[in-house]
Amino acid sequence: MTILFLLLALLVLVVGGLLVRTWNISRTAPQLVPQAGEIRTVTGGALHYIERGPKDAQPLVLIHGLSGQLQHFTYALTDRLSDSYRVIAVDRPGCGYSSRDGDARAALEEQARMIWDLLDQLGVTNPVLVGHSLGGAVSLAMALERPAQTGALALIAPLTHPVDTPAEAFAGLAVASPLLRRVLAHTLAVPMAQRTAADVLAMVFHPEPAPDDFLIKGGGALGLRPKSYITASADFVGADAGIRRLAPRYAAELKTPGGVLYGSEDVILSATQHGETMTRYGLSYEALPDRGHMIPLTDPDSCERFIRKIAQML
Repeated sequence: MTILFLLLALLVLVVGGLLVRTWNISRTAPQLVPQAGEIRTVTGGALHYIERGPKDAQPLVLIHGLSGQLQHFTYALTDRLSDSYRVIAVDRPGCGYSSRDGDARAALEEQARMIWDLLDQLGVTNPVLVGHSLGGAVSLAMALERPAQTGALALIAPLTHPVDTPAEAFAGLAVASPLLRRVLAHTLAVPMAQRTAADVLAMVFHPEPAPDDFLIKGGGALGLRPKSYITASADFVGADAGIRRLAPRYAAELKTPGGVLYGSEDVILSATQHGETMTRYGLSYEALPDRGHMIPLTDPDSCERFIRKIAQML
């Protein structure tokens, strides 16, 4: 009985220590990366967004990827585009300073509806959807949801088809149980994320180096919160089922013009599988030599040129 009591006491101390460490790490994130824009309530949650440029210009809606936030675009792209366009960058549901009312809202179609709800409130019509990585899949879901109201698709390193072997960088997100997801989020996930951040960033940015200021200017510090792990894990699990629903619809339903831009050395998503294949559905395709997955941050010149080219289709 004494041994059992000591073991239980030790477990309580370990879990308590993890809870305290998680709280200490996560409470600094809003201080490092404060809220940048406004928040609007939508069906299923509330979305944080920033808006730049003339209200009467062609709207560009920038949608970030897995484990990200709108700072992936404000880092280098929004200011470049806001001279000519009405630029709206949004934290996807549950990410950054956005919220959602449950893991079911991780479904690509649900995220698409929530973002359309925001755009309706802002009076945005005929937008160019600029989706990076998982944001590309959400953009495709939005175009399939409202084809007549989508101007064009500018997809940057997008997820477009099912992935049989996910990238190693996201292995820790493959948690199907919502309960286990939350237990991990408040104990192990945040300290582990802090400890492995350099290695994970090296994989995500490969073959380019991660910017030294990514944790703050790129918003990476916001990922060191229990909420961020819960969202990313639910997104990761939901994306697989979601893209398996979407991909079979492209041939008959994807009528929106646009294009795909990839880094040729992307190790997170295959440029051939997810980019070149989209030419059969009427989208253009371009691969940047010696570039990786995070080109909105590492090659903003090419991304700006690409987005402007797609916007000129309208």
